[in-house]
Amino acid sequence: MAPIVLGPVATVFPDTAVRVADLPELAELPQARRAHALSLGVETVRCAGSTPDEPGEEWEHEASVRAAELALARADLAPGELDALLVVGGRAPRYLLASESTRLQHRLGADRAFVTGVGDLGCVSISAAFTLAASLLRGGAGFRTVLVVAAATAPTRFRYRAPMTVLGDGAAAVLLREGGPGRYRLLDQQVRSDGRYAELFRIDYRDLPRAQWRETCADEATYSFRLAVESRKRLAAMSADLLSRNGIHPRDLGSVLMQNLSAGAFAFWEEALDMRIDPVCREALTAYGHLGSLDMLVNLELAARHRAPGDHVLLLNSSPVAAWSTALLRRIPAPDRTAL
Repeated sequence: MAPIVLGPVATVFPDTAVRVADLPELAELPQARRAHALSLGVETVRCAGSTPDEPGEEWEHEASVRAAELALARADLAPGELDALLVVGGRAPRYLLASESTRLQHRLGADRAFVTGVGDLGCVSISAAFTLAASLLRGGAGFRTVLVVAAATAPTRFRYRAPMTVLGDGAAAVLLREGGPGRYRLLDQQVRSDGRYAELFRIDYRDLPRAQWRETCADEATYSFRLAVESRKRLAAMSADLLSRNGIHPRDLGSVLMQNLSAGAFAFWEEALDMRIDPVCREALTAYGHLGSLDMLVNLELAARHRAPGDHVLLLNSSPVAAWSTALLRRIPAPDRTAL
């Protein structure tokens, strides 16, 4: 069976970069909350709207198209050759009932591709998309190329997600296929979830005008303590199992990557897992804030610049819904060593 190759990755960001200290909402926060938002390690976020608190709904679609086109071009693959298109939905769909997945398919001209949306697991939705892509490629039904596209724009005018992070906007796409050139080989992955936390973070929207939408945490103590303990146990056990069954010792890893929430979260996970988180995660956090599912793709691409062929990369991902994933990849030579 041919190995599953991941890459190239293409990312698209809004031109507007706003300092967290200049976000309009911070003036509305109590002093303690404002200080917390400024202490997370996020210096700037990219904003798709003309103002930091304006939603970038149409930008999200256009950026998804652009990221998909870039990824296909870098893979020297025409849209009509694509076997599957998996779309990781944004934080708030533009319309109910309408299909963002087939809208993107039409714009790309990927007429023969199997298309579906992948979501509902928060940040871990990208990991679910990788799992589905791998299943299609290994299923023996003629799938040889799968494009995963993800985009995220702040769903409300409040970018500070208490007590966790600050949200930025962006879009990305990555090709997975059997063999061929790319950035990484996807060796193994597992995804787990726990419905006890399904409504821990939410937006009440049905009876409120858009300007009043706000992400809320139903119980901050549960998030900060109970879920933190649960996540530590889950990711520690999942990582140990993943590495063991692939014959990899933690000290032999070239890089450990995870989603970008805060500087404090990186410190927590380094202590909890006794692993050093790759500095590129902090680099991305500082420049972009939290990008939901995009964090995984941004960090993988940044790390690829520093990893030698043969290096193993452990990819950790979690979501407050709650879900967790671990993936093991190996860096392979790329035909173009410049940054994509």
